[in-house]
Amino acid sequence: MRVIIVGGVAGGMSAATRLRRLDESAEIVVIEQGDYVSFANCGLPYYVGGVISDRQSLLLQTPESLRARFDLDVRTGTEVVSIDRSARTVQVRDVRTGAVSSEAYDHLIIATGAAPVSTFEAAAGGPAVATLRTIDDVDHITAVLDALPAGASGSAVVAGGGFIGLEAVDNLVRRGLDVTLVQHGAHPLSPLDPEMAAVVVDELRAHGVELRTRTTVQSIDADGVHLDDGSTIAADIVIDARGVRPSGSLLTAAGLEAGATGGIRVDGHQRTADPRILAVGDAAEKLDAVSGEPTLVTMAGLANRHGRIAADVIAAEEGLFDRMPVESESAAGVAIIGVFDLAVAMVGWSERRLIAAGRSHRVIHAHPTDHAGYYPGAERLTMKLLVDPCTDLILGAQVIGRRGADRRIDVIATAMQAGLTASQLSRLELAYAPQYGSAKDPVNMLGYIADNNATGLTHSIQWHELYEALASGATLIDVRSAAENDAGAIPGSVHIPVDELRTADLPEGDLIVHCQVGQRGHTAARLLAQRGRHVRNLDGGYLTWSAGVQMTTKEFA
Repeated sequence: MRVIIVGGVAGGMSAATRLRRLDESAEIVVIEQGDYVSFANCGLPYYVGGVISDRQSLLLQTPESLRARFDLDVRTGTEVVSIDRSARTVQVRDVRTGAVSSEAYDHLIIATGAAPVSTFEAAAGGPAVATLRTIDDVDHITAVLDALPAGASGSAVVAGGGFIGLEAVDNLVRRGLDVTLVQHGAHPLSPLDPEMAAVVVDELRAHGVELRTRTTVQSIDADGVHLDDGSTIAADIVIDARGVRPSGSLLTAAGLEAGATGGIRVDGHQRTADPRILAVGDAAEKLDAVSGEPTLVTMAGLANRHGRIAADVIAAEEGLFDRMPVESESAAGVAIIGVFDLAVAMVGWSERRLIAAGRSHRVIHAHPTDHAGYYPGAERLTMKLLVDPCTDLILGAQVIGRRGADRRIDVIATAMQAGLTASQLSRLELAYAPQYGSAKDPVNMLGYIADNNATGLTHSIQWHELYEALASGATLIDVRSAAENDAGAIPGSVHIPVDELRTADLPEGDLIVHCQVGQRGHTAARLLAQRGRHVRNLDGGYLTWSAGVQMTTKEFA
């Protein structure tokens, strides 16, 4: 059996090494266009920032080490230029010499990844321009930074506020540069909802990052970086992080149609319409865990798992297994990124995406601490859960904090994959000691709120629904302390601390109560509901409302 794998790094190398462990006799050829077949692409920004100091540590394997351990024929500096499906051959070109040869295959795995949607052209006398995806990229970036005059801080523009863009911002600031982030959308990390993105915006500004939203880079020349809002920014380097698209042109040229997303269409076993050709990694479509529709998810974990599945499928078809492997799981898109001292994590769909799709949903915000508040060092988490109001199933979540966000998003993602309801989060038994969590873990707290909503015990209102409700005649009651109210209040609210509600003279009509984060508001809502009042609790309290309002200002709206 002869297997050719086009592309290395995560998906391709996972397929190659898994297949070797299953079949010692197979001939496995890996074709890699670049000079490095196996490197830590997720670590590249941190080498730029000096967090990772040893460049060699980024190079996980070499063609020589892969030959020695796995007997793989790894050919760097070569590319597949065409596929002849009927003959089961590929045309391979040496990128250095231009020489072209034909290689036969029994099975072909496409792991070509994704490529930048477009790239800026550097101009004579202007700032250097770079992407941040390969070893060559970081060599170029670090060479530019190392060449800056001694004692000069230098300046950078990062175009694109997605994962790579924010990691670039973080690490360029660590290198001492003045950084401007240019974001086409309303805020960085567009998968976040606006009131959650406010936490990220505050962190960026706290570290001196200039944020330019709702604008794009129009051109670059010797005068600097010109934006489409008419402004110009001086810079020593521009990092182009405006996004990627699947690299699937090889297969479309071979007559295999791309999916609706632009990615390679595959079945649950990573097979294309040609069963001899499989596709894995960023180039291939995934199945969305919320909608069940094809989607693109560019995450290394999925690429590794799908590479393994592809190898298992080939082994099964060659008779090495007595059954086909389990199909790929749908992709929930669980992700996390560090933004200076924050961890920003998400899974599933956002509220904005659910609204755009016309899908009914229920929203829950919470602001618990990462561990017991009486134990030193507790930090606040900002959490959001999206729930299907009919089934109580989890549709998505966002968790942001200085500690503990990683643990909580993994629990929620696991619950989501297992089909647990939002209310069942309240019944999860999670590890607890005061320095690590709380007896009511933040995930449990989301579950308690979800259960209260699902059973109708409490009715909530969202920050962006508040003004319409007040305009319709509802009264907003602030049940926080006097000190909290003095520090900042929602316009039009009436201040009555929760401990005084039982004896207070309350206005007629519908009531909305709020506290700082929602918990005292819940207590107030239950008290008033049992007195026959129609009452709703402002979900997430003053903190969520203020974050949301911040993101509706002219700069972000």
